[in-house]
Amino acid sequence: MTNDIRDKLLDGALAHVVFEGWGEPSLLAAAQDCGVSVDDARVAFPRPDVDMAAFYHGRGDAQMVARMQGQLFDALRYSERVGAAVRFRLEGADKELVRRGTTLFSLPQHAGKGAQLIWGTADAIWMALGDTSDDINWYSKRAILSGVYGSSVLFWLGDTTDGDAATWDFVERRIDDVMGFEKFKAKMRETPGISQLMDLSNSFLSGIKAPSGKQRNDLPGQWNT
Repeated sequence: MTNDIRDKLLDGALAHVVFEGWGEPSLLAAAQDCGVSVDDARVAFPRPDVDMAAFYHGRGDAQMVARMQGQLFDALRYSERVGAAVRFRLEGADKELVRRGTTLFSLPQHAGKGAQLIWGTADAIWMALGDTSDDINWYSKRAILSGVYGSSVLFWLGDTTDGDAATWDFVERRIDDVMGFEKFKAKMRETPGISQLMDLSNSFLSGIKAPSGKQRNDLPGQWNT
């Protein structure tokens, strides 16, 4: 099943998701609107709720990365680029669709997938920014940014200010908090006693490496489409 079919079905489903939520009713309505058979629609999205919502999220990540390219973006300071990326991601999303997705991924059986999607957004941002870390920093960067992005989404969903101005202020404050913490860590490294403890900790964690990025296809339970 190609992504062209999935894109077509998702486009057709968006108008229905606002009323029906992410699920089979929206998928079947989209199939009828788009002239796609029910069988093909179910192959495209075997779990209509989770699979469609995740595909919509992935599309948003791709659009964000595309907006991050260009001289105007490159001219920003590093912390400003991170904040701009979060803003790009939210500006490209529909609040009601995200609200429906947040409700879906707050369910215990789907919480793991929701966390995976947020992590994926953070990873997409760092990769687009040219992150080359290959140790514990690879994980800490994504964990911290996942927290920033996740809290920003929740704030944005409740924001009623003109142009979501309060959300962009919130994002800026969160980024400033992260940068402040990094400056604090740098100062601690210069403090006698504490610096030795940090060196010991870093030595202990030095064996943790970032994922290789190479996809394994020799494991059981794989389904290649």
